Amino acid sequence: MKTSAQLKISILDMTYIALFAVVIAVCSWISIPALVPFTLQTFGVFVTVGALGGKRGSLAVLIYLLLGMVGIPVFAGFSGGIGHMLGATGGYIVGFLFSALAMWALEKIWGTRLPLLALSMVIGLLICYLFGTVWFVSVYTRNTGAIGFWSALTMCVVPYIIPDLLKIALALTVCKRLAKVLKLS
Repeated sequence: MKTSAQLKISILDMTYIALFAVVIAVCSWISIPALVPFTLQTFGVFVTVGALGGKRGSLAVLIYLLLGMVGIPVFAGFSGGIGHMLGATGGYIVGFLFSALAMWALEKIWGTRLPLLALSMVIGLLICYLFGTVWFVSVYTRNTGAIGFWSALTMCVVPYIIPDLLKIALALTVCKRLAKVLKLS
């Protein structure tokens, strides 16, 4: 039987997980116009895992994905649904979960010091890029015609590298400040 202190922690965890699933959704709706427009989805994922830790952060990302899968418009452009996730760019969305899980694994190995968190975010981003690009090539080839992996990288990853690295830098700043407020262990 759980004590009331343990129950409060569980309720607090669930509250943070739900709140940060919403943070990711709100970040996905924010579109920054540029030559290639981009959203703040990856920023939301990195802040979530960085602030909540690997376990809570991965659960928040999973809830975000499940909300989108059932049709709630939590993805970029206020979209949602399984069809969106199964589309050519759906692999990048699913890749968020693999990024979070990788960051959780690296947190277990390295700890949560800021330089190591930065490295885990970069590795998480690379995992998202890899998973999403392989998915893109598969879906694009099936629906449109053959496309090479390097062509897909040029189209789907290269334009986003600098903005994503800037999002990581911003996420690290936010995580450092949130760590003082949230006091999660």
